[in-house]
Amino acid sequence: MAIITSPQDFNTDDLYVDVESVIGSKLFLKCEGLNFAGSVKLKAASAMVEAAEQDGTLRPGSFLVESSSGNLGVALAMIAAAKGYKFVCVTDSRCNLATRRLIEALGSEVHVITEPDPHEGLLGARLNHVRELCASDERYVWLNQYSNPNSWKAHFDTTGPEIARQFPEIDVLFVGAGTTGTLMGCARYFKAHHPSVRIVAVDSVGSVSFGTPAARRMIPGLGSGVRPPMLDESFVDEVIHVEEADTIRTCQRLARIGFLFGGSTGTVVSGAERWLAQHGTPDMTAVAIAPDLGERYLDTIYQSHWVEDLYGEDVLDADRTTTVALAA
Repeated sequence: MAIITSPQDFNTDDLYVDVESVIGSKLFLKCEGLNFAGSVKLKAASAMVEAAEQDGTLRPGSFLVESSSGNLGVALAMIAAAKGYKFVCVTDSRCNLATRRLIEALGSEVHVITEPDPHEGLLGARLNHVRELCASDERYVWLNQYSNPNSWKAHFDTTGPEIARQFPEIDVLFVGAGTTGTLMGCARYFKAHHPSVRIVAVDSVGSVSFGTPAARRMIPGLGSGVRPPMLDESFVDEVIHVEEADTIRTCQRLARIGFLFGGSTGTVVSGAERWLAQHGTPDMTAVAIAPDLGERYLDTIYQSHWVEDLYGEDVLDADRTTTVALAA
């Protein structure tokens, strides 16, 4: 029996889902959404807050502020509530309504940016707003998940070793690329301790992280409009870019067998499916990180009108065709 007094003290770190029945290749999903924050971002949030407290940056009376597409904002709102800090989450119009309401329910403020920066898009505009808040009041403390080394160190210390412990014969690891904290922490760990493991980064089409052109992205989580400062491509063996339509199809297919995952997870699984179809072998051990669950996406990727308006009816038609084929 586990008894806790703070929500950040609980996290399930050893649950994996075999999705071979869905994608046709053996793939184990490390489920990181089974905590009170609902995503892998709890690890980075906890590490950054603890480090800021230890070095004196974060003190009683401080106002936490952070730019987030959603999941880190929830994690910080939860930690702020538990520790007695005020928190302002700066997000944009792509953030799910359920996520914004959850942050507010935890007692934090949400500032929604609607006008993109002319050169760096909505993320650039969010960062500009954060800087303005910090300049307006010295009590604001910006943890800066985009360049804070504690973000990737959290995964170097936990996520990487957790995977290696459960799968000592792992051959390939698929990790989604957002701020790249999870990616860099896991990649650095495996390159240092298990260098034979192939690290495959999964990014969204329209993200500029790996030098590809910017384009419209409507699903929050993975991808970036600005190259992540933490990203070091020397630790990454390969990059796969996934169309958002394929993210939706994959999420819908997983839901048809009872697993409701979030958009970031759908992107990672879609990228892994494509890679394994080309390079996988029957004896290969493949693991992917599933960053989040799907309840916060019920009004978007699991809402037929939202999907059809943005991506057309063919996306759902293709999913239904795939589902029928799998059932047959």
